[in-house]
Amino acid sequence: MNKIKMVSIIAVTLMLGLCSCEKIDDFIGGGKPKLEGMKPIVIAHRGAQSILPEHTLEAYVKSIEMGADFIEPDLVMTKDGVLIARHEPFMSGTTNVADIPEFASLKTTKKLDGKEVTDWFASDFTLAQIKTLKAKQARADRSNEFDGLYEIPTFSEIIALAKSRITKNNKPVGIYPEIKHPYFHNELGLAIEDALLAELSKFNMNTYDAPVFVQCFEVAPLQYINTKSTVKLVQLISTYDVNADGTLDYNVPVGDFISYASPFDFYAKGDSRTYEYFTTEEGMRFTATYADGIGPWKPFIIPFKKDANGAITVLPKTNFVDLAHKYNLKVHPYTFRNEDEKWREGNPEGEYHLFFDAGVDGVFSDYTNVAVDAVLTWQPKQ
Repeated sequence: MNKIKMVSIIAVTLMLGLCSCEKIDDFIGGGKPKLEGMKPIVIAHRGAQSILPEHTLEAYVKSIEMGADFIEPDLVMTKDGVLIARHEPFMSGTTNVADIPEFASLKTTKKLDGKEVTDWFASDFTLAQIKTLKAKQARADRSNEFDGLYEIPTFSEIIALAKSRITKNNKPVGIYPEIKHPYFHNELGLAIEDALLAELSKFNMNTYDAPVFVQCFEVAPLQYINTKSTVKLVQLISTYDVNADGTLDYNVPVGDFISYASPFDFYAKGDSRTYEYFTTEEGMRFTATYADGIGPWKPFIIPFKKDANGAITVLPKTNFVDLAHKYNLKVHPYTFRNEDEKWREGNPEGEYHLFFDAGVDGVFSDYTNVAVDAVLTWQPKQ
């Protein structure tokens, strides 16, 4: 942990005086591993997206009502430099942009993390144009009855919403923004990191003790933010696929998104390290120099393998959580969905409990209510 953040921790500790260590850690939400008896946090992945279109104020409100501790907005930028919530810089999969004739000419092809993408990009739209769009359900296996009803929110509107609410546990609603494809945005002249810091500062949330985690799959943006702010940071990691034997595959086919298996800023600068590096002792030590947590895809923690018929066998947990905690990194895996992991046989809570037993500090879930119930029914092993 850097010196700036350590000073902030000391200040908070002095301020809290006679509070217990558990309460201090709960207040600052920092990089310490989960203390005995503490419950994992529930992060509403893009809001209550299992019910409502993702990244809308309505979806965030619903997830707060369901009991989320944090809401997660993915952030991209408009042409005029405003942060909005979309899962990707391109928008056809989550909005009605393709149905609006006046925007037909804005469809274009751009190279994003090594892949050619033809779509409508937020960076070609002003905020005023974005506000004429409506959100839609991104997944074909979920209800689309609310398509076309809700606006695309700005990050400012999301923060204001969070600050106007409290969680079911009578705590401030946390926000867990992800800055999407910073290298891509910076190449367009859009300084997404500085825009994020400006918004957090505007709402007095640019501090270590604020209920905020900032996450990113790239490394340099987090390192940059770490030099400018004490806000808590989380390094996201991924992999391209899972091999039949349960090992992780970091080999991205030519023409696909390089960021599936490597930080794109590493790749762009000729650094050959993949996300596998972050699972090693050296990688965890490196991550701890600038981040307070690490957000892995679930198989990094509990792998699985498939037989020739597609039957899944869950394998023993890895040392990922223990190693992360050794370097005082929180562990928040993604993404828990009712539609996934068929081995659960209708018991999604059982999957959460498996990860809670493995020691994770929180979970990203599409189904906030299921995750909250899983926390309530989990009995920590003695």
